[in-house]
Amino acid sequence: MSSIILLFLCLIVGVLLRRVPAFPANTPVVLNQFIIYISLPALALYAIPEVELDNSVLLPVGVAWICFAGAAAFFYFLGRLYGWSKKLVGCLILTAGLGNTSFVGFPIIEALYGKEGLQTAILVDLPGTFVVVSTLGIALAAYFSKGKPDLKAISQKILTFPPFLTFALAFALNVANLHFPDELKDVFNRLGSTVTPIALVSVGFQLRIERRSKHWRFLALGLLYQLILAPLLIFILYVLVLGERGRVVQISIMEAGMAPMITASIVAISYGLKPRLASMMVGFGIPLSFLTLAIWYLLIRGL
Repeated sequence: MSSIILLFLCLIVGVLLRRVPAFPANTPVVLNQFIIYISLPALALYAIPEVELDNSVLLPVGVAWICFAGAAAFFYFLGRLYGWSKKLVGCLILTAGLGNTSFVGFPIIEALYGKEGLQTAILVDLPGTFVVVSTLGIALAAYFSKGKPDLKAISQKILTFPPFLTFALAFALNVANLHFPDELKDVFNRLGSTVTPIALVSVGFQLRIERRSKHWRFLALGLLYQLILAPLLIFILYVLVLGERGRVVQISIMEAGMAPMITASIVAISYGLKPRLASMMVGFGIPLSFLTLAIWYLLIRGL
């Protein structure tokens, strides 16, 4: 429950800080850079060396990759059909294609499925969502921000993205069965835990409710995919096509329907992909997701 309170509190703090003169207009830029250069790398170094890699991870790990591919196909098609700008398409793919599988997902999954369920949620998040945003997410942001393919520039963006570099190091440690001492893991854990509060303050700082905003219909489409279509896609593939059932499948469907990923929103904002819409996706998506997740839980708990 404290994690849920933290989400809303930090959003509200961000909204209020915008009215404080001591915080300049570029405050979100500074906060976002701290997340990218400090918080996310620390989180990768803390968690990824400890993940157990075997065949049981395929279903939960596949959630983020499938949902991101689905979002890319869905919004690219709509963008071509209606003549949307590349920045709009890129923003929607990033913010609707990746769910908040950790900071919203972890407390919800733990509350519904206990500590055992949390282990599955970690597999959805770290080898799945975190890797997707660090690789495909950065590639997509670089491509849609420039409006033309530049493989050299995109590759450079990925290879110099601090969370990706630390992920590669952490994965290598995992494969080599090497681990950091407990004291250092505690440091990484504390630094990594700053992602949620700092990111949500940043999002709240940029969140503006404009009744006449042109973003409302795009917000509705983005949340329709993230909260309804993405978990429906996982349900169809895992349950109807593959015939899988059980707690792992239930958690995979629930994680697919989490609110938009904060980190993906930060990446979209950093690359100039419709920053206000990216902030709205998180700001409105988090509270709305509690309603849609409750419905999904009632629908799938018998699997």
